[in-house]
Amino acid sequence: MSDYLLSVVLGIVEGLTEFLPVSSTAHLRIAEALMHINLSDGYWKMYTIVIQLGAIACLPVYFRERIAKLLSTFPRGERGDRTILTHPLSLTGIAFVVTAIPAFLLTKVIGKHLESLEIMGLALLIGGVAMWIIDAMNAKSETAGQGAPGSRIRVWHMEEMNLGQAVWIGACQILSAVFPGTSRSMSTIGAGQLAGMSRASALEFSFFLSIPTMVVATCYDLLKSLVGKSANPIGVSQIDTHGWIVLAIGFVVSFIVAYASVAWFMAYVRKHGFVPFAIYRIIVGILVLLLMSRLEANIGG
Repeated sequence: MSDYLLSVVLGIVEGLTEFLPVSSTAHLRIAEALMHINLSDGYWKMYTIVIQLGAIACLPVYFRERIAKLLSTFPRGERGDRTILTHPLSLTGIAFVVTAIPAFLLTKVIGKHLESLEIMGLALLIGGVAMWIIDAMNAKSETAGQGAPGSRIRVWHMEEMNLGQAVWIGACQILSAVFPGTSRSMSTIGAGQLAGMSRASALEFSFFLSIPTMVVATCYDLLKSLVGKSANPIGVSQIDTHGWIVLAIGFVVSFIVAYASVAWFMAYVRKHGFVPFAIYRIIVGILVLLLMSRLEANIGG
């Protein structure tokens, strides 16, 4: 397979899985393993960072009108009942800070030792079961709708969130940083649902929170790689014309596919929930664990 076609395939994988609760990290690792990409090569390590940036870039574009509205109504909010601490933009920043410091410290200590397909397969499986249970807990309230007596859902719109919910979601997001395969979106969406948020409001906040979280984390990794301080450094001067074209293809494909994925996901979840994604995670997790156990048995034999 040519590098150009490979870049298209990986860009599609990244764009499809980055914002779905199925773990883009795990899917990229699986795809790279199947395509025999050498992850000790600094260029391909950096390539995965670049296509993540492509996926991230779609969010400000997709939510541009929503972001403009939130900025124009800061700090009182659209309904005039928010404060500088409870406005959605402030809650996004607070949740990000809650995630950022512990995640940075923890990943420096143990994160590198957990980037294995076995860990990712287990995280996919456990996360799928957890997602299924959480979504099932809220399914009746989602069907009954807003205002139904005895509903578990207290927040139907992101503007109704409180500080405690933002802190809780930020804390749960740390799981995805420490355990690759958990999925950042699954952690934040599941945490929101447990805190009494509807599918739609939890999903929207997950998207907003992903913007600062992913931009900072991805740009930090890219900077380390370019200045030679990562495990697999590569300098800009080492990238030839062919290499830049491969990067550009991956970035553009990832952006386009991620944009379409976000638009579809927002509409799908409101009607169908997260159970199909939970089932998918469980199946993929089991397959990965079975594959890895067979490979280990072959090596041992």
